Amino acid sequence: MQNTILLCTKFGMGQTDNLNLNINLITKYFSLLLEGNVYPAAICFYTDGVRLTTKGSPVLEQLSALEVKGTRLIICSTCLDEMAIPKEDVKVGIVGGMPDIIEAQIKADKVITL
Repeated sequence: MQNTILLCTKFGMGQTDNLNLNINLITKYFSLLLEGNVYPAAICFYTDGVRLTTKGSPVLEQLSALEVKGTRLIICSTCLDEMAIPKEDVKVGIVGGMPDIIEAQIKADKVITL
């Protein structure tokens, strides 16, 4: 996964109205990446996905650990602004823009949307 980036566009993982299931799935996914020593080059967060990086997120511990291992975490500033989430609430990664997300995609060999 060295040249792979992940796109997180939802607060969780999957297409269900069951928020608990969505959160459990994304938590397990990030935890298994860490357990397997598999670190994507970057994870890009936009739309509802930005909430995974903010105060109170259930996956901050996993995201912080991935960041320490060298995974770049890019959070969409436009999304934060539109959702009225203060940038100070972002607890991991860097607040960037769409150019940062596009750059990560261009450099990647593979792009996976969760």
